[in-house]
Amino acid sequence: MTEELFRDDASLRECRARVLAVDGDGVRLDRTVFYPQGGGQAGDAGELRRGDGFVLPIADTRKGAGPGEIVHVPAAGADAAALRPGDEVTASIDAARRRAHMRFHTATHLLCALVPHPVNGCSITAAYARLDFHTAEPLDKQALSEGIARLVAEAHPVRHRWIDEAELDANPQLVRSMSVQPPRGQGRVRVLEIDGVDLQPCGGTHVANTSEVGAVVVTKVEKKSAMTRRVILGFAEAAAG
Repeated sequence: MTEELFRDDASLRECRARVLAVDGDGVRLDRTVFYPQGGGQAGDAGELRRGDGFVLPIADTRKGAGPGEIVHVPAAGADAAALRPGDEVTASIDAARRRAHMRFHTATHLLCALVPHPVNGCSITAAYARLDFHTAEPLDKQALSEGIARLVAEAHPVRHRWIDEAELDANPQLVRSMSVQPPRGQGRVRVLEIDGVDLQPCGGTHVANTSEVGAVVVTKVEKKSAMTRRVILGFAEAAAG
């Protein structure tokens, strides 16, 4: 298993690690700051640097087949075979990409607080984020943008904590997603709390305060089906351009 440093501190940008295995899928480390694709959030990119100067660019991060496995996927053409089990490396993420993921992921939680309907689809990338809401009600693009801006300006603290599975079972309303269920079997579940705004299970990376979300706006609202309304978020500077 890989020690998931990003779970407790999303601000970490690099760490020292030891190579456990290298195969056709990628590189496995004993610990990492790289977030693997999951829960709708894209995986991290970055690089693995060895002390002798060798650098392996990482294009993506995925979950492995085994429990707790995280696979660092090399960029096309990169020589992953140059790394050997036991090698010590510095694992360093693409900080700008991660920051975009953190801003958008937190913004989707703000959106959930504004739209009181279950979510049946989610995608969080560095370029945009989207949520699909299970509802037949029309959603107002401008009103949602203004609601997000208000919650950002109010500067609500954002934190994560762990609850046991029994507490989650006693409060099933905490689960907003119809498509992604919290992982079970470890006895506890990670929840993301935006003070006074939102509380729900989430394993992703987030900013520490809603003020750090910055200028995020709703760029489009689509009717995908009779019971699905898709909301797409973008950074205001990109939307204006």
